[in-house]
Amino acid sequence: MLTKSHIKLITSLNQKKFRQQQQLFVVEGIKGVKEFLNSEFKLHLLFSTDAIFDAETILVSEKELQKISGLKSPNIAVAIFNIPTILSNAQEKKNSGSNGLIVALDDVRDPGNLGTIIRLCDWFGIKNLVCSNATVDCYNSKVVQATMGSLARVDIEYTDLETYIKGYKHDVFGTFMDGDEIYSKNLPDCGMIVMGNEANGISESIEKLITKKLSIPKFGDLKATESLNVATATAIVLSEFKRS
Repeated sequence: MLTKSHIKLITSLNQKKFRQQQQLFVVEGIKGVKEFLNSEFKLHLLFSTDAIFDAETILVSEKELQKISGLKSPNIAVAIFNIPTILSNAQEKKNSGSNGLIVALDDVRDPGNLGTIIRLCDWFGIKNLVCSNATVDCYNSKVVQATMGSLARVDIEYTDLETYIKGYKHDVFGTFMDGDEIYSKNLPDCGMIVMGNEANGISESIEKLITKKLSIPKFGDLKATESLNVATATAIVLSEFKRS
């Protein structure tokens, strides 16, 4: 049965400091829960209005589910999973094998944007996503919901991005208004792609470390749009890298 301690725990996990203290995060909905159950993430507790999962389940009523759900319309299940321990350090990960693309986020703050970018990494086969320490927590419930389960398949690490890039051995790409048009470039299948903050773009300290500046050209008649949403820009950039 659902207890007061369960409700207190789940409610506390809405805050980053308690997620970090408990090393736990919340997943909601049938699809998301199944994705994490089929991954290497360890289940802590599972609450559902129906016994449809191949895991130990605490059955609750719809009214009880509403008490622990962060959604306006709760969806069958709420689960708590353990946040995995990072076993390998950043230096080893970024240079091991020296192949493939890495996406790096420079202070992306919107949970929806981060969740979408994680889904994009999953879609385009990007295994490693590196986030600055100021980037929104990937275990934020809104981020988890937006990933639609892709969080279970993308390796995400938070680190000092400037230090990380300084130790990287391959080209570092970033999007800028004055960069080379991305559609005219032959893009490699190895390198780091940096995407910037929603309001300010890539920071000055990180810009100095970019070795290849790219731009996404405007095609509208008035060309009045100031900039693209960071998740939309990420989709265009990853699509072009994978097409080349």
